[in-house]
Amino acid sequence: MNKKIIGIACVAIVGISAVYFGSRLLGERGAAAQSGNQGQSTVPVEVASAVKKKMPVRLDALGTVTPMASVAIKPRIDSEIVQIHFADGALVKQGDILISLDKRSLEAQIRAAEGVVARDQAQLEGAERDVRRYTELVEKNATPVTNLDNAKTQAAIYSAAKTADEATLQNLRVQLTYATIRAPITGRISAASVKVGNFVRSADIQPIATIIQTSPIYVTFTVPQATLPDLRKALAAESATLEAIVPGDPTPASGTVTMIENTVDAGTGMVAVRATMQNTDEQLWPGTLVTARMTLREEDAVVVPAAAVQVSQAGSFVFVVKDGKASVRAIKISRTVGKEVALESGVEAGEVVVTDGFLLLNDGSRVAPRQHSGAGA
Repeated sequence: MNKKIIGIACVAIVGISAVYFGSRLLGERGAAAQSGNQGQSTVPVEVASAVKKKMPVRLDALGTVTPMASVAIKPRIDSEIVQIHFADGALVKQGDILISLDKRSLEAQIRAAEGVVARDQAQLEGAERDVRRYTELVEKNATPVTNLDNAKTQAAIYSAAKTADEATLQNLRVQLTYATIRAPITGRISAASVKVGNFVRSADIQPIATIIQTSPIYVTFTVPQATLPDLRKALAAESATLEAIVPGDPTPASGTVTMIENTVDAGTGMVAVRATMQNTDEQLWPGTLVTARMTLREEDAVVVPAAAVQVSQAGSFVFVVKDGKASVRAIKISRTVGKEVALESGVEAGEVVVTDGFLLLNDGSRVAPRQHSGAGA
């Protein structure tokens, strides 16, 4: 009896095990089948159409903002500073009074020189009267000719002395103007290195301050010699424009290329180029490193979004969508302008390229395209 019960229990356990493992096996196969079906499903992607349009031919280089003029303010006479008329870092205009020096000593010397000139004038007038008197006496044979000659000599001496003393007076008056230091150019002035009460000398090495012209201003950069022919043609056609991009400033400053250096650096193969920027708002600050973006001309090109371009060991490529399938297409890039890429070959205008959803794509994958949000930008 016990053996029958044990046998029946074993049969029941085997049956339950078969049902459990069979259902599990079927479940795994179903899951595998379902996974296989998913691998064959379409991949959702974003697409955009390649378009043919005019694209600028640009040249980017690292540039430096340099002032047109920089003037060191130094005294031309030795004197004490009695007043400073500018604020450190202020914008000053040409002719503005910057510094007043003590001029009392010069004013006293000028008054003394004026007295000397007045004395010379009086002596000269007396000598000229003697010449006239001796001339009349000689005509009447009332005095020797020697007296007339001596009178003429004395008059000439006083005239020369007056001329010399007038020159001394004029020099002192010029030096008096040096006691008031004015701005020679319009620009931004630095902080003053000395303050009121300091004694300054014309032989001092360190300037009192420095004025840098900020408007207009230069942007100087170098380009490879291979670009020189295109650059010269653009300048001749007056089609070359330049934008200076300041780090951290979204608005570029515009200007024009005004000079190409007359020689190419033999060591580097680079040529220096200079652009003039109006800079009325002082957006460009002297010494700043900027990106100099020069537009030489515009040319027709097939354009795709930069997001569509992929890179592999074999080179750049895009996925071209046709008849619901994505296929790999090798491309040759001409240039990149912002978020767009101009192509030399590989894609024709009107063809559709994938811009997003590359993770699940293979050559020949079926796709479900939707329009790229940045198409045509």
